[in-house]
Amino acid sequence: MTRVLIDLPEHFVFSTEIPIYISHINYGHHLDNAALVGLVSEARVRFLKHLGYTELDVEGVGIVVADAALQYKSEAFHGETLLFEMAPAEFNKYGCDLVWRASDKASGREVARGKTGIIFFNYQARRPAGVPAGFRAKTLSAD
Repeated sequence: MTRVLIDLPEHFVFSTEIPIYISHINYGHHLDNAALVGLVSEARVRFLKHLGYTELDVEGVGIVVADAALQYKSEAFHGETLLFEMAPAEFNKYGCDLVWRASDKASGREVARGKTGIIFFNYQARRPAGVPAGFRAKTLSAD
């Protein structure tokens, strides 16, 4: 079976810390896979907010998550704080990938990595929109 492999960029343009709550833990006593997807969504919202945007307003258009892939590297546990790092990659006409890494803040241990494909979307016209030039410029220079 072919495994998902995620290549990370040399530099991430954004980072945020998110604690692991008891509600994020599964019966195996570690971070639940569905909870990780939720934490990645929170990191994405924070990334957009850092740039002055929301998921419904990036230079006048919104975003839609088109696809997602993740690769686990180690367990994570209640009480740990994860450092999420994020950077845009693979821009195309309508979107890009947001590549991310989650690591334990205290030890630096990598927990997971992944990418979320986003498409810019005109919600009024109900169709994809081109990548806003301001978004591309801000994400390529964000630090």
